[in-house]
Amino acid sequence: MARARSPASPRLNRDASRLVTLAQSLNRSGSRVEDLYWEHLLTDAIAKLLRSSQDVPLESALDHLSQKDVGAYEVLVELAETQSESMQIDKDGQRFDVLLIVVPLVAWTRYAIPTGPITTAAQQTLLAHLHGHVLADGVRAALMPTLVSIDQMPRTFSETWQWMQRLGNQALGNDAGQPTLNSEAELTNMLADTRYVVAAVAVPERAAVFRWQEHPGDDTYSREACHAQWVEQVQPTLATMLPGCGMECLLPDAYYVSNREADRRVRPLSLRAATHWLEGTLNLAASELRGVIAGCGENRIDEYRIGFTLRNSNDVYYGCVWPVYGHEDNILDDEDQPSVIDEIAALLKESGVSEVRHIPGILPPEFCEDCGAPLFPSPLGELVHAELPDDADTTPAQFH
Repeated sequence: MARARSPASPRLNRDASRLVTLAQSLNRSGSRVEDLYWEHLLTDAIAKLLRSSQDVPLESALDHLSQKDVGAYEVLVELAETQSESMQIDKDGQRFDVLLIVVPLVAWTRYAIPTGPITTAAQQTLLAHLHGHVLADGVRAALMPTLVSIDQMPRTFSETWQWMQRLGNQALGNDAGQPTLNSEAELTNMLADTRYVVAAVAVPERAAVFRWQEHPGDDTYSREACHAQWVEQVQPTLATMLPGCGMECLLPDAYYVSNREADRRVRPLSLRAATHWLEGTLNLAASELRGVIAGCGENRIDEYRIGFTLRNSNDVYYGCVWPVYGHEDNILDDEDQPSVIDEIAALLKESGVSEVRHIPGILPPEFCEDCGAPLFPSPLGELVHAELPDDADTTPAQFH
């Protein structure tokens, strides 16, 4: 999930400088004993910032390290994610480990993909199957009563921490209130997008959280087996929550890893959905479309943008964004691995788009000044606003 950052000051304040120093010290540590020393100081510093909703020092430190020390950046971002998605809470003299988890639902449709309240019956069913097929015995869980979109998800580490803290306390029977959703409306009605069921789980300190932890090495309780059983049981309930949608239900897991996996899964579905939709909307075959791929970013490629045009036109009718994550940065220059561009081009051709063009270099990630929508590449190498022709048939039709 692309995480929106707080505006970061170009200069590091005291808190940001301390985070940089501690992250670099941990990255250079030569033993586990020294690791533990620096981890303790760094996690305490991060936790203090999260509790007081001070994201700017953390984001400033990350921005600085991403340019100056990639190893220390990875150390700091990993601990920031850990501290914002998990914590320990004392209840009746016992300490519990709390973890924020999500159930990503990758959906595609020509209708609007729903968000909103989850019925009480659906909540009970989801919780029952979480306990039955995913969570370890004795796990306490609290479910957010809303199916949420990416626009409603936390945009900062401290907002994620607040969701985890409130739902974690609910799981332990404490009155903590519901997490606050971000209310910004989605910029476009996406053909393929992700919806999330959010929950927090609590277990006695160092106890197993997931079923596969209780039975290591037993294929009956492997991640794959738990996933298959979970999908089989919850599919009818999810179908009522996302009417008119095709969907892929991912395995419930920790907040950040699940979001990243959902982001990866939705990318190819977005391309296939766009091709199918344009065939119906423009009343033509996919072979009459052209795909234009451009890498976008400031100093490196952070995402690819794909514009769809007719083969005999430079007008961009639709576009998709393909974010680049983590280890994928290292694949870009690896001759033994297919490039991201090759992967995108192959997916477009599998969908019937026979002509694919790549714009060389790196383009700035520009957005429309009026509506905020991302701009997409034309065959001329320019980023432009995607607009359908006036005679396009945009009447809703089910996409599966």
